[in-house]
Parts: sequence; structure tokens; C-alpha cells
Amino acid sequence: MNIGCDIEDISRFQNKTLDNDSKFLYRIFTKNELDYCFKNKNAAPHLAARYCAKEAAVKALSNLYDKTISYNKIEILKNKNGSVYINILIDELKKYNFSLSISHEKDKAIAFVIVY
Repeated sequence: MNIGCDIEDISRFQNKTLDNDSKFLYRIFTKNELDYCFKNKNAAPHLAARYCAKEAAVKALSNLYDKTISYNKIEILKNKNGSVYINILIDELKKYNFSLSISHEKDKAIAFVIVY
């Protein structure tokens, strides 16, 4: 079992748009994530929280997996009940289970990931 944590400034994602920043955004996020984030009035806190979750997941996996992990291969989705979960798009990592907690408030986003 490993744990990863990350905190980010929401301002890092402020004013990002699909029209102007698609190359950057698609390097980090999946289409499903971008669809979710940009359906909200202010996408920045949602983008920042998902970025934190991806960074926390990479940190938690660092002792278990020695290859580089592209952030767009870690997908942060919501269940119908509103809880978030990690969908890993790398077959070698599907053997692991993940627990995820994300939050955002005012100017910060944070995430914790446990891999077991």
C-alpha cells in the first residue's frame, strides 16, 4: 500500500479554454474529464482537483511502477452518486485498487490517493 498527496493553486487553470489551450489540456486530461470540467460555469477548480488527483496517483504508484505515466492515462471520473474514482487506462496498472479523495476551496485544490 502506498499513498500520494498533491495540492495546487486553482489559478494555474484559470482562463484555460478548449479553444486556446487544447494541446495542453489534452496532454493532461481525457475527453471525459474535459467534458465534465467545462460543463461547469468555472472549470478551473475542477481541472485543478483532477490534476491533483493525477499527481497524487503518480506519487502513490512511484514505488510500484517504474515507467513514466502520462497524466491522460489516469482518468478521474464521478459515480452517479457523486463520488470520484480513478479509472486507469494502462493495462499493467489495472491490478491495483485506488482510493481517492479530492477537494477544492477558494484558491486551492487537494487530492489524496491510496494504492493497494
